[in-house]
Amino acid sequence: MSAPTTRHRHRASVHPGAWWLWALALGTAATRTTNPLLLALLITVSAYVVATRRPNAPWARSYGAFVKLALAVLLVRLLFAVVLGSPVPGTHVIVHLPEVPLPDWAQGIRLGGRVTAEALTFALYDGLKLATLLICVGAANALANPSRLLKSLPGALYETGVAVVVALTFAPNLIADVQRLRAARRLRGRPDKGLRGLLHVGLPVLEGALERSVALAAAMDARGYGRSAEVPTAVRRTTAALTLGGLLGVCAGTYGLLTAEGGTYGLPVLLAGLAAALAGLWLGGRRSLRTRYRPDRWDARAWLVTGSGAAVAALLTLAADRDPAALHPGVVPLVAPALPLWPAAAVLIGLLPAFVTPAPEGVIRKEPS
Repeated sequence: MSAPTTRHRHRASVHPGAWWLWALALGTAATRTTNPLLLALLITVSAYVVATRRPNAPWARSYGAFVKLALAVLLVRLLFAVVLGSPVPGTHVIVHLPEVPLPDWAQGIRLGGRVTAEALTFALYDGLKLATLLICVGAANALANPSRLLKSLPGALYETGVAVVVALTFAPNLIADVQRLRAARRLRGRPDKGLRGLLHVGLPVLEGALERSVALAAAMDARGYGRSAEVPTAVRRTTAALTLGGLLGVCAGTYGLLTAEGGTYGLPVLLAGLAAALAGLWLGGRRSLRTRYRPDRWDARAWLVTGSGAAVAALLTLAADRDPAALHPGVVPLVAPALPLWPAAAVLIGLLPAFVTPAPEGVIRKEPS
């Protein structure tokens, strides 16, 4: 009988670009509504997918930080509504704050005054929408491997992609360093909270960030980062013309779709612009001397993940046009928000990645001998 073997699930993992498209689609859906029940459902859907499909990696631990950032944004929005007031009229006064007199040039701004339930509810709805968008971005950071995402970028966007990936991995690495140093101080019986703990943790974190930057620069230089191949002048000009023309076409087509007068030409111009921009990126990739080792494939699971997020965004956009009162509950008069059934069912489509994608990376499965 042969010895039991193990197999890593890396080859079966989902394309990182699919996770980003799924998360951005959920964020797009969040911008189409201020209904707190639908926004809470979107947060729950993204949190469940992260809980079931987040790998055990340092860059995947940033989801909690994004949740805390979203809560901070929500609290700041409520604080602004209390201190600076709100243009929303209201009759249910909660408290009267001392109002600070301001000069004539500051008309329209007030400090203090009465705080109404309608103004707080409006601020809560508005802040919750932005918080949901931040949590969706955090889900993408926790699910998509940044190094694999960089490998999947076109050659023309490689330098830009490196900068973006370094920026995206800054927060996860910083959080991992803080957790590691706080755990080390606790094991030594030293304080890890308060101002003293912050000072003793902050300097090693800064030192580690500088060392990581130097090591990254040395690794990029050793791998020939920034090298480019010689291409004919005609190819360079064609690439620039296609890329610039494609971006202008995308802008013009998007403007046409957003206006009533451009409904006839908006979609064709948008598709033509996308095709020209993609052709420009493909030609621009010829200048980049790069090879890919075991490139990620865009398989059926990636299409399902992307399609589920796109379906949520499309259906909530349709619901916002068909029934705006359900997706944007009013605050004057102050009424309890209701949960619209078919938009809520559309949001649940976003749970599909939790069932069609493989187990997180790093999970080892034993096969029978």
